[in-house]
Amino acid sequence: MIEVVYDRGIYLPSCELWLDPQTTRPFAFVSHAYTTRGTHGGHHQRTILTEATARLIRARLGSGGKIQHVLRFGEKRDFGSFRATLLPGGNVLGSSQILIEQAGESLLYAGDFKLRGNVDPYPQDNTSAKTLIMEAVYGHPQFRFPPPEKTLKKLVQFCRESLASDAIPIILGFSLGKAHMILTALSEAGLPSMLHGSIWPMMRLYEEMGEKFPSYGSFDPSAASGHVLLYPLATASALMLDRLTPRRVALITGRKINKKTKIRYQCDDVFPLSDHADYDELMELVDRVKPSRVFTLQGHAGEFAQDLRRKGLEAWALTGGNQLELSL
Repeated sequence: MIEVVYDRGIYLPSCELWLDPQTTRPFAFVSHAYTTRGTHGGHHQRTILTEATARLIRARLGSGGKIQHVLRFGEKRDFGSFRATLLPGGNVLGSSQILIEQAGESLLYAGDFKLRGNVDPYPQDNTSAKTLIMEAVYGHPQFRFPPPEKTLKKLVQFCRESLASDAIPIILGFSLGKAHMILTALSEAGLPSMLHGSIWPMMRLYEEMGEKFPSYGSFDPSAASGHVLLYPLATASALMLDRLTPRRVALITGRKINKKTKIRYQCDDVFPLSDHADYDELMELVDRVKPSRVFTLQGHAGEFAQDLRRKGLEAWALTGGNQLELSL
C-alpha cells in the first residue's frame, strides 16, 4: 500500500507529496481555502488544487503557491510517480478530495467534506480506494445533525420573528461555507441582508465563479435596521455589534450545544449547522469507499477510528488518541 507518514501534516514519500500541510512545503495538495488552523493554504513551491480554491486563497492570503497545478473535478493528471484525480468535497466552493493512484495502489484523501447540503455536491457514484484518510472533526455519535434545510428553515423563522419585533437579527458563523448556505436561505425567503466586511468579498467571488444570489449589501451600521446581518464568529464581542440595539443574536455551529453555549457567546439562540460531515456522513463515506485501511485526524479522530475497528476495519488515528507515530 502507499506509505503514509504523519509529521505535522500528512506526507506520501513515494509521491513526494504533502496533503494539507501545516507549514510551507515543496509540493502540496490543498483541499480548500480554509485558513483557520494554518493549514489548507499557504505559499508552497508547487500546489495541486482547484481553480475556485486558488482564487479564494489569493483573496484571503494573497498567494496560493508559486506553481499551481489547477485540476478540474474528474480530470486525471499524471505527475510522474503517481496519477491524481480531484473529486468534489462538498464543503465550500472549490473544496476537493484527491485520489492518488500509484503502481496498482490507491489512496483517497477526503480531508474535510460534506455529503449533503452544500456547494459542489458530493458525487453519487462511489469511488473506491485501498487507503482512506479522512478528518473526523465530528467523529463521535453525539454529532448527528438534522437535515440542513430543516435547520435553515428554523433560522429563517428566527430572523422573521426578530424583524417583526423591530430587533436586528445577527447571525454568527464562518465567512466561507456556512455564509453561502445562510445567504441562500435568506435570499429565498426574501429577507434583506447585510454582510460583514470579511464575508462580502467572499460572496462576490462566489458570484464571479457562477453562484447566484439575489441582491445583498455590505454592512452599514446606519442602515442596519430591517436587515439580517451576517458576521463571522470572531466578531461576536465586537463593539460595533454592541451598538446595534435592539438585536437578537443567533450562533451557527456544529459543536456541542448546551446551556453554556448561549452564555459563552451571549446569543439568543443556537442552530446546529456545519459544512463538515457529521458522524453518520463519516460512516457513509467509509461504506462508499470500502477501504482496506483508514486513517483519521482532527477532532474525534481516536474515537472514530475505534468505532471503525469495532466494525472490523483496520483504522488508526494520526492525531489524538490511538495515534501512530511510525511510517504506515
